Amino acid sequence: MSEHRATIAWRRTSADFAYDTYNRDHVWHIDGGVDVPASSAPDFRGTLERVDPERALVAALSSCHMLTFLALAARKRLVVDSYVDEASGVMTKNAKGKLFVSHCTLRPKIVWGGTAPSAADIDAMHHKAHEECFIANSVLTEIAIEPQ
Repeated sequence: MSEHRATIAWRRTSADFAYDTYNRDHVWHIDGGVDVPASSAPDFRGTLERVDPERALVAALSSCHMLTFLALAARKRLVVDSYVDEASGVMTKNAKGKLFVSHCTLRPKIVWGGTAPSAADIDAMHHKAHEECFIANSVLTEIAIEPQ
């Protein structure tokens, strides 16, 4: 087992505290010393140039899948030269009318060093990576994998 920590720090910078005017910018202090400038999504009055929780979730799903996939490839003694994923997520309302990240599509493009495995073997590795991904196992989000 492992424990992961983050400190989220926000301070009001606006003269008032009304929904339309309060600042959404804040910082994620990640255990280990990394600071991430964050905000709400631009659709919710956030700053586009900062990470928002919804995009962070999509990135976490993509990153976790990639890291699990790379581990599986390495254990099979397959060489991966590069892995790029153009991941996307969609927010919709659930049965209770609450917004959530309902669907995430991963679109990994892999460049193999040496001999590439068969398409069936790659699909099996993606399936196993999805089953083993810590983040995918932690969310209700439907995740589709569409290798490029």
